Amino acid sequence: MQENRCIQEDEIDLKELFKTIWAKKIFIVIFTLVVTILAGFYAYSKTPIYEAKALLEIGEYKKNPVDDAVALEKKLSTIFIDMEKNLKDKTSQISNISVVKGLKNFLEIKSESTSNEEAKNEILKVLTFVQNEHEKILDDVKKQKEMELRNIDLQIDDIKSKSVALIDKKIENNIKNLKSLEEQLKQIDENLKKIDTLNPSLAALKLMEKRDITNSINTITIQNFELESKKDELLTTTLYKLEESKKIIELSLLPHNYKNTQIVGEIMTNDFPTKPKKILIVAVAFVTGFIISIFLVFLFNFIKQNANRTDY
Repeated sequence: MQENRCIQEDEIDLKELFKTIWAKKIFIVIFTLVVTILAGFYAYSKTPIYEAKALLEIGEYKKNPVDDAVALEKKLSTIFIDMEKNLKDKTSQISNISVVKGLKNFLEIKSESTSNEEAKNEILKVLTFVQNEHEKILDDVKKQKEMELRNIDLQIDDIKSKSVALIDKKIENNIKNLKSLEEQLKQIDENLKKIDTLNPSLAALKLMEKRDITNSINTITIQNFELESKKDELLTTTLYKLEESKKIIELSLLPHNYKNTQIVGEIMTNDFPTKPKKILIVAVAFVTGFIISIFLVFLFNFIKQNANRTDY
């Protein structure tokens, strides 16, 4: 019995609620319409904002990026977002700069403006700034490689025109000395044949002289061998290494090894503004107005009932 009574009371309460709402249906409709119309007026009178976005690929030298993506993101955010945040009368701005997840050398740049063209121009301003910065870095790399190339050319010229020529001159002088010593040795041998065996002291003196000349010939011969070896090493191993280094640097200076920062594809825009979201604003206003109107109906009804009880 008690459960049936509770169910009946609930049914009565729900009926009373629906009666109260139905009695004030005109107020609910008017209030909801007013809120919806005001929201629609706000949404359609507000200046439309268009968004542009682009994917920026950081420049590189021989597959190595010229800048760190995270550091570049912070730098650009500071210059183009934080520092321009408080500027007045701006109709366009960079809204976001972020590193693309999974692509460490790419940045995504977003801009907002009252027109697509101005939104594009904001991104192009960032691109121009980055390209100028990275062009300086690439130029420094090129200059360093060109300097290394000049140093190698100087070393090659020095080997061919100075070092080898100096060795050749030393070898030539040694050959002249060898010929002179060989003639002296021949002369001593002839003198030894003429010397009487009864004069052993003179023979011993000539033998000592012959020994000294022979030692000198051996020394010069060894020296020439070492000079020839050094010359061969310069003209083969050292020169080969320098020529190889030169080729590597020349290849590194080819244009395809240098790439400045650029936009991948085109700057993306939309024919429809991203802000304000007119349909969403109107829909939210309609639902909110409807809920508030019902709340006001119950509130006014509650106040009215309390007032009547007070009168009694």
